[in-house]
Amino acid sequence: MQSLADTLIAKYLFLQSLPTEVVYAGLQVLVGIVVLSAFVAPFAGITSWVERRIAARIMDRVGPNRVGPQGFLQWLADGIKSILKEDLIPTLADQPLFRMAPYFVFAGMFAAFVAIPFSSALIVADLNVGIFYILAITSLVVVGILMSGWASNNKYSLLGGMRAAAQIVSYEIPSGLGILTIVLLAGSLSMQEIIKAQGASPVHWFLFNNPFAMVAFFVLFVSSLAEGNRTPFDIPEAESELVSGYNTEYSGMRFLFFFFAEWANLYIIAAVGVTLFMGGWQIPAVLRAWAMGINPLLPHLFEFLTFFIKALGIVFVIIWIRWTLPRVRVDQLMTLCWKYLTPIGFICVLGTAVWMVLFPQGLPWVTYLLLTFVGVTILYFFYRVYYQTRFADVALDFNPFV
Repeated sequence: MQSLADTLIAKYLFLQSLPTEVVYAGLQVLVGIVVLSAFVAPFAGITSWVERRIAARIMDRVGPNRVGPQGFLQWLADGIKSILKEDLIPTLADQPLFRMAPYFVFAGMFAAFVAIPFSSALIVADLNVGIFYILAITSLVVVGILMSGWASNNKYSLLGGMRAAAQIVSYEIPSGLGILTIVLLAGSLSMQEIIKAQGASPVHWFLFNNPFAMVAFFVLFVSSLAEGNRTPFDIPEAESELVSGYNTEYSGMRFLFFFFAEWANLYIIAAVGVTLFMGGWQIPAVLRAWAMGINPLLPHLFEFLTFFIKALGIVFVIIWIRWTLPRVRVDQLMTLCWKYLTPIGFICVLGTAVWMVLFPQGLPWVTYLLLTFVGVTILYFFYRVYYQTRFADVALDFNPFV
C-alpha cells in the first residue's frame, strides 16, 4: 500500500502538495471502499445463496431456483426486498441504541478486512500486529449484539444478547491460544509475515509443523464457530427457544445487517485459518516465475485465487456443519470452552514452545506422518460417503438391523 501511494505521489503533481500521511490515509479509505463494494457485499450475498442451496441438498430439497439461473439472483432480490421494507422500531425500545446496534456489528466485521491479506500486494493495511488487530476489532460485534438485545426491550432479545456476550467473550480465550501457537512458530503478529514464514506446499504449512499446531487448528476452528454464532453454537439466536434472539425486534435493512455481518464473517474465519495454518496466498515458485514472465500482475491474481479457494473450502465446511449437527445446550457450550478447549489451548502453546526448543529445525518425518494421517482420514471419509450413497440402502433391504 505504501509503495502504491509513493508511486501515485511521484506520478501526479497535485498529490505532492499534500502531506504524505493524508495521501496514505486517503488511499487506504479508497481501497477499503473498493473492498466493501466489490468483494465483501457480493461475497456475503452470494454466500447466503450458496448456504441455502447446500442446506437444500443436505435436506433433499431443491432450494432457491426461481430468481435467475439456478436461483443465483435470489440474494439480490432479498437485498432489494429488505431495503424496501418498513423499518419498525418498538415504542418502548431505547431508540438511539436500537438504531446504532446493527452498525456496530457491521463495523466490527468490515473493519477486520483491513488486515486480511488477499495476496502479497493486495492488503488494505499490513499492520505489524495484524492478527491482534483482528481479534480486537471483532470485539465490536459483541458490543453491537449486546446493545441490540438490551435496546429492544424484549426479554427474548435480552436473553439472546446476554448469551452472545458470555459465549463470545468466553471463546476468545481458546481462540487466542490457538493463534498464539502459530505466533510462536512465525515469530510475528503480521498476517503477511506469518504467510511468508510458510510455503506453497503442505509440507511447509504450519498445520503440519508439529502435532500441537494441528490440534491448535481445531481449537481455533471450533472457537471461531462459537464466536461467529454458527451452529452448533448458535445459542444467542436459537429459533426454537428465543424466536430469533437479539435481532427479534428488527426489520428491514437493520435486520439484514446482522446476517450480512454473519455471512461476511465466514470469510474472516476462513481467511484467518488459511493465513495461520495453510500457507495463505503462497504459490509454487515455478508457477510464480512462469506468471511473472507473462505479466507482472498475473502472480498476484494466482495468489488471490489460491487464497480465495482455500478460504472457500473452509466456508463450505462451516456451512456443512451448520446443516448437519444439532445445537448444543448452554451448559454444554460453556463446558466445552472452559473444561476442554482452554486447557487444550494451553497445552498447544506450551507444547509448541518446548517443540521449538528441542527441535529448532523441525522433524520432517513428523510432518509427513501428519500429512499421511490427514490424507488417509479424508480418503476414508469419502469412502464412507460413497458407501452410504451406494450400498447402505441395499444392506438395509437384507438386514433391517444394520
